[in-house]
Amino acid sequence: MGASDTASSAPGFTLGVDFGTTNTVVALALPGEPARLVRFPAPEGELFAFRSALAFHAPPEHPTERTVEAGPWAIEAYVEDPLETRFIQSFKTFAASANFTETQILGRRYAFEDLLSAFLLKLRDHAGGALKDLPARVIVGRPVTFAGAAPKAELALARYETAFSRLGFSEILYVYEPVGAAFFFARTLKADATVLVGDFGGGTSDFSIIRFHRDEGGAFRAEPLGRSGVGVAGDAFDYRIIDNLVSPALGKGSSYKTFGKVLPIPNRYYSAFARWDQLALLRASRDMREIRRLEREAVEPEKIAALVEILDDNHAYPLYRAVSRLKETLSAKDEATFAFEAGAVSITRAVTRSEFESWIAPELAQIEGAVDSALADAGLDAGQIDRVFLTGGSSLTPAVRAIFARRFAAERIETGGELESIASGLALMGHEPDLDRWGERAAIGA
Repeated sequence: MGASDTASSAPGFTLGVDFGTTNTVVALALPGEPARLVRFPAPEGELFAFRSALAFHAPPEHPTERTVEAGPWAIEAYVEDPLETRFIQSFKTFAASANFTETQILGRRYAFEDLLSAFLLKLRDHAGGALKDLPARVIVGRPVTFAGAAPKAELALARYETAFSRLGFSEILYVYEPVGAAFFFARTLKADATVLVGDFGGGTSDFSIIRFHRDEGGAFRAEPLGRSGVGVAGDAFDYRIIDNLVSPALGKGSSYKTFGKVLPIPNRYYSAFARWDQLALLRASRDMREIRRLEREAVEPEKIAALVEILDDNHAYPLYRAVSRLKETLSAKDEATFAFEAGAVSITRAVTRSEFESWIAPELAQIEGAVDSALADAGLDAGQIDRVFLTGGSSLTPAVRAIFARRFAAERIETGGELESIASGLALMGHEPDLDRWGERAAIGA
């Protein structure tokens, strides 16, 4: 962390923040130098990808002694006491939702900006000296299209503005995430090139097309040509696994008996699995009371009992890990075993890659459409793209890579910097002479 300490205390350094659905990465850059990632001395060892998660804990015997943790420390707090800890992850997915106004956590109300500022403050604290002296300006990544059914970008940026302002930043610029990744990738270019960048996060898949060329002085300059995005990515893949593999074992598709009739278990109880953050909310909802009643009336009560246990005992994180392991293994192998064990709940099943790809076919079609939209927005065809740079965790999914293999020659496609590219590119971009050309500012009245 010494390199980051040096950068953060020197004049003229710039700060890039990639607040992601799954992980958050922060980078620093001095003029004329490569970007340096901020590292965190986490419980399991030093890391730079800070998990985008929060944990709220208040022991029943001392309810006023509330503690808040973030990142890997939030996971550690949850693992130590899952029943008394409210664990929230992937909360970026409702940044642009007008329907999300606030949530109650241990008797207190939290708006989105409260969750984000609590997260950022803990991230800064855990960075130690690396983020001790912050600059006035910060460059923050934003999706081309925010996640959600009817996302409002202006609302999301206004919420971001409030949260980042609480850390003391007076100038906050928002740059499309794939544009940040493009600036990271541009370091490898030896000649002028038109580059398509695909960034695959947890909540969104975003694309930008940028022309890089050298000016008379030999410095690389960049010209934005087109962009597109769609609010589906890794978390949507997770949901397809749960919906097709886990939810049926928890009662989805089964029935219950009431007043002499046999009726289907409502599907809405399982829709919360579409977003990890919603599981904690379901636990305290009216639906939870109905689910407990259904356990007595279900034709297969053991399945509803398993659902109740997962929600009551806060098994969302172990379930998340099991789903992630399956995805990772299927990226490398044609078949893998899904294994989830938590309390009395045990779900094990073999899954083939082709089966998984059939589950995520709707999302793949949306991603493919977004690639075509980016090309159309730039007024280019696939043959006019010199280089393709894919980054983000879901870029490793073979079916995602196949979308590009069908359009572009293999030698033009590169991957890398799955976690670091955006934050590093944003920090480097901070030294651009005309940063307003690349960034936008929040409309506070949104």
